Amino acid sequence: MDWETLEALKNSSKGRLRYKRDWSLENTFEPTVVLSEYAAWVLDNFIGRTEPDIAPAEAPPPLDDTVSLADNELNNHSSQESLKEAESLSKQRIDKVMEVEGKILLFEKAHKMKVKADLQARLDMCDQFSKAMAEKSAEQLKRFEERMELQHRQEKHQLLEQLVKGSKEALGQQEKLKEEHRHRAKLLTLKLREAEQQRQQEIERVRQEEGRERMRRLCSLQQEALQLIQKIQVDYKQQEALRVDLSAYGHRGNQICGILSTVVRSSSERGYPTQDDVSLGEHSLQEMKMLVNTIEKELAAAEERKKAEDEAAKEKQKEAQQIQQQQAKLQTPAPTQDQKQTKREGLQKKASKGTLQRFLELQKVLELCQKVCEELATCKDPQTKKIRADLQRAVTTPVSQISSVSGSQVRDTFDKINNFLMGKPIVSAGRTIVVSQHPLGLDFVCLKLAEKLVSQGEEEVASHHESAFPIASVASALWERYPKVGELFLANLHKKCPYAVPFYPAFQEGISLEEYQRLLGYQVKDSIVEQQDSFLKRMSGMIRLYAAIMQVRWPYGTNQGNHPHGLNHGWLWLAQMVNMEPLSDITATLLFDFLEVCGNAMIRQYQDQFWKLLLLIKDQYFPTIEKITTSTEMGSASRLKHFLEGAVRRRDIPLPKGFLQPSFWRS
Repeated sequence: MDWETLEALKNSSKGRLRYKRDWSLENTFEPTVVLSEYAAWVLDNFIGRTEPDIAPAEAPPPLDDTVSLADNELNNHSSQESLKEAESLSKQRIDKVMEVEGKILLFEKAHKMKVKADLQARLDMCDQFSKAMAEKSAEQLKRFEERMELQHRQEKHQLLEQLVKGSKEALGQQEKLKEEHRHRAKLLTLKLREAEQQRQQEIERVRQEEGRERMRRLCSLQQEALQLIQKIQVDYKQQEALRVDLSAYGHRGNQICGILSTVVRSSSERGYPTQDDVSLGEHSLQEMKMLVNTIEKELAAAEERKKAEDEAAKEKQKEAQQIQQQQAKLQTPAPTQDQKQTKREGLQKKASKGTLQRFLELQKVLELCQKVCEELATCKDPQTKKIRADLQRAVTTPVSQISSVSGSQVRDTFDKINNFLMGKPIVSAGRTIVVSQHPLGLDFVCLKLAEKLVSQGEEEVASHHESAFPIASVASALWERYPKVGELFLANLHKKCPYAVPFYPAFQEGISLEEYQRLLGYQVKDSIVEQQDSFLKRMSGMIRLYAAIMQVRWPYGTNQGNHPHGLNHGWLWLAQMVNMEPLSDITATLLFDFLEVCGNAMIRQYQDQFWKLLLLIKDQYFPTIEKITTSTEMGSASRLKHFLEGAVRRRDIPLPKGFLQPSFWRS
């Protein structure tokens, strides 16, 4: 059957019918006959055409029974024939339909088999193509690997050639370096020999230099010992006047000089003295100095014993003279207008009104603070007394530890005090202390801190002048951060040292001599007034601390603002001191202390103006001091005169002793 026949069948009426292609072949060729789905349609059409023929046979006969029976038989016979004929025709058609459907199924099966065969052929062709491509790829991969292997061998060969070439060059370079090394080794050996010779020569030179230095040192020790023995002999002559036996000291001094002479002579014979010889000489000189000090102490003690009675008599006479002088001043009539004008043009006896007003204001601030803290200071409650002791110890102990050993120690001290004033807890004597432990804690701490700083001035600075600047740096920093501490410090300073105002309290009726001496700054205990030397020493320490505070700033601060109490106050103090009548021994001492500590800073600050003031002090004010200075008080005046003359001659004032250099704060 070709495609044209199939196309004709497709276009026929039956070809346009729908068939179920999923019928199984077993069900199609079963021996039992199965009608097509179109059989009902055929029967319906066939029955429709035969119903008009058989319908009259079913109607009842309208005539009599005999005629009707005959007609019925006839009709039954004809209907049976028609039925048989229809069944035969239907069977034929069904057979034809079954035949056509069977052929269609066979065609479809054949078509499926052909498609399967074509598909299998295509799959076989694809497998063959895949195998061919795989073989081709394997061949190409093999060729590629061969090319890569060849390239690798070529590269390896080139690398080997380069290595061989490089090794040859390296060997040549190595030979060249070896040759250079041998040459340099020869040169170095020669240089080492020369260096060794120079080193030996230098060692010998240093040895000789050290030997000569030791010899010079030993000779200087011997010379100093001879000078000391002469001093001992001079002091020995005083034993008759002071009734002191110094013969043992003189004998020992002669022995020491003999030992030194023996050491020097033996050292000269050997060539140079050893370090042991120098140590022996230093030890001998130290012993000689101890002898001199012991002699001086014994002489001083003898002099003190001799002058004890005279000193007591002079003291009583001096007190009587002071009382007479003060009474004479009170009885002096008021000066006339001309006298007032003359005094105004000359030296004044009192400070300016502004200075006195500032002094009184500070004293009121101090009295008010003391009154506020009186409750805490005088409380008898054990717990409150314990808190008071802790608060006082928290600020006074660090201030006592300030020294010029290192800048880090000074900074740690300030940080401890600063943190405590800021309200932070600190540890003191194994106890944690906070300023807020008492409502009056901060005021009490500020008061005690100011008192301690002034006390350090009259005690520590008075004995060790170099300690003024470390204490002043801490005081200046606290003054800048806590102005109340600065005001209380200044008020306490003015109270203990009125010459820092400057202010000379006048004797008034109604006060005792002891009370007046306290106003002047003297310490009076059990009706005994301290010695003048001790008084001047304390005043000197406080003025030195005050002068140091004016010129130092805390190095770790911003220093953007002005100094809380800078050099302008020093200029004012110095100008007022020069405008006031001098006091015997006191004015010369305080001027010398102030200028020695603050003079260099004021030169840098005021330059020519300060030199004019210094010349005024030297040429006009100092002669006034000399006029009122007695022969027993010439020490302070002589120091001031020597200082002024040296400063004017050199046109410079050196840095004071203990001045803190920048390197100090890095230590």
